[in-house]
Amino acid sequence: MTRLTVPKTYKLYIGGAFPRSESGRSYEVVSPSGAFLANAALASRKDARDAVVAARAAVGRWSAATGYNRGQVLYRIAELLDGRRAQFVDELSRSEGISTAAAGAQVDAAVDVWVWYAGWADKYVQVAGNANAVSGPYFNISVPEPTGVVAIVAPQDAGGLLGLVSVVAPALVAGNTVVVVANERAPLSAITLAEVLATSDVPGGVVNVLTGSPAELAPWLASHADVNALDLAGAERLEWVDLQIAAAETLMRVLPPVTGIPGPSLERILAFTETKTVWHTKSLL
Repeated sequence: MTRLTVPKTYKLYIGGAFPRSESGRSYEVVSPSGAFLANAALASRKDARDAVVAARAAVGRWSAATGYNRGQVLYRIAELLDGRRAQFVDELSRSEGISTAAAGAQVDAAVDVWVWYAGWADKYVQVAGNANAVSGPYFNISVPEPTGVVAIVAPQDAGGLLGLVSVVAPALVAGNTVVVVANERAPLSAITLAEVLATSDVPGGVVNVLTGSPAELAPWLASHADVNALDLAGAERLEWVDLQIAAAETLMRVLPPVTGIPGPSLERILAFTETKTVWHTKSLL
């Protein structure tokens, strides 16, 4: 007897749960050859707003964790991602039309990126912070702190998993929370990664994954007054200048589009931090 395949419907990931789009919309995800792979939720403006609300609610808990604790959580994500390697390889090879070897290399690179950023979680403050020279009986110390909620357009041209990891991980290191719009044409690995996050130690709302059209969702995120930073890494084909203008209305920090997938860098961590300077009187005893 021949078994029928069970078409899978990939949902959104918002606030630690997997809801359907509030609009009820979905779209077909197909392989480069046009073969049907799955259905994915087509996120709406309301879904984007719900994701921002969830991300805002999670800022306090995530940013209050120690750098060491955040690093351990990121290491755990890498462990779980590596444990589901076969599933990621299968999804990437089918949705991106690449060989099993190339898909495996992408999964391995994504794991390495998680580990690289995890290692910085309890170290970037020492590198970016400093004790400032002042004239007087004071200590003057500058330290980086998280900026808050970061909205991200993931790379869209290739690397559905590696591209997503490369933009989400650096925002998490410093204690920010994330709303990310996944690769529109190859979103399967993004939601599978969300399943990894849901079974790890990441608090609900710290990462929120939207699937669908970046052209539809990015303008709402760019103009949202409760978003603190905007990473347009994958917005090269969008009207990204208009998105920057919209973000400027709320004094939102903006990272411009990049070509390809951004490599691991300390600069991407610090891009989502604010510098806080503290004065303290020296003891006169």
